[in-house]
Amino acid sequence: MLEHFHVPEKDAVRIMPDALRKTVNELFLKMGMSKQDAWQATDVLLLSDTRGVDTHGVSNMMRNYIRMFAEGFINPTPNWKITRETPTTANVDCDRGLGIAVIPQIMELAIEKARETGIGAITMSNGRHAGMIAYHAMMALPHDMIGYSITAGGQSMPPTFGAEPRLAPNPHAWAVPADKEPPFVLDISSSSVAANKIALLRRMKSKILPGLISDDKGTPIMDEREIPEYTWILPNGGTRELGSHKGYGMSAVAQVFGGILSNGAFGAYAGGAMSHFVAAYSIEAFTDVDRFKKSMDDFLKYLRETPPAPGHDRVYYAGLPEHEESNDRHERGIPLHHEVVEWFDEATAEFNLAPLER
Repeated sequence: MLEHFHVPEKDAVRIMPDALRKTVNELFLKMGMSKQDAWQATDVLLLSDTRGVDTHGVSNMMRNYIRMFAEGFINPTPNWKITRETPTTANVDCDRGLGIAVIPQIMELAIEKARETGIGAITMSNGRHAGMIAYHAMMALPHDMIGYSITAGGQSMPPTFGAEPRLAPNPHAWAVPADKEPPFVLDISSSSVAANKIALLRRMKSKILPGLISDDKGTPIMDEREIPEYTWILPNGGTRELGSHKGYGMSAVAQVFGGILSNGAFGAYAGGAMSHFVAAYSIEAFTDVDRFKKSMDDFLKYLRETPPAPGHDRVYYAGLPEHEESNDRHERGIPLHHEVVEWFDEATAEFNLAPLER
């Protein structure tokens, strides 16, 4: 994540992961979730925060989830069910369950199918927020599999040349294991910026960067300015000249795989429900696992040893910065904005829980 979106140290309160995990888990239990679902939902948020994906960690999401539970939008005890199935595929009705609790269970099913047949692919309808989409793809890594995950739903992004939103910043994630190198994990929004990053900028009272959002007529904002009240996110690329049709296309693909393939839905459907897609690919079904992982090591090393351009210290590959950030945050704690810590104090007091441990 760009430094522009990180919490400045002067505004940060460092919270150790175990302390944050304890409080978040207790709050989910207060929402009426089962112990297993509360643990699973907590694990997704904590992996987000330790890997530095603050957009989808507790800062933005926890208060939203609690609000949506209170409004009845999220079912705390979903009875998800398979509506169609083959040896390699399935379609699932999520029963309004929180995605960060339900999708990992569905990914386990995809992994099992891949273990038996080589490939497992599952669509999901009637779902809720998926959290850091890479979490679900990364579940394939310990099984010597490649993971893929998508989530789709909502209308906050106009198509290229569009004057109103018709899509969302639907993200895609791929996770590929290596041997000694940290795994390749690509988690990308189909928009120029993840929508939740706007919330981070608002909290820090920072300005919007050029090419990330449009005005209320769909015209890209190409200068740095205060963040307006509306947040129409532009497709990845910002303008057609810079390739916004590619981000637009990626968002549409996510809507096809996540929404239309699962239940035929798109646009402002089902009161804000979201659809998802996960897949697992067994490496052994395609090639020798040891050879593949060694080749991945060589490939990733080849990328990160690229001579850096002037003004840059090094070259990264997808997943390497998050791996290094995770090591740092497990040692020094997760930097939460002081406003987020204050919110936790209010929430724990409201639910008669012990305060978040500093």
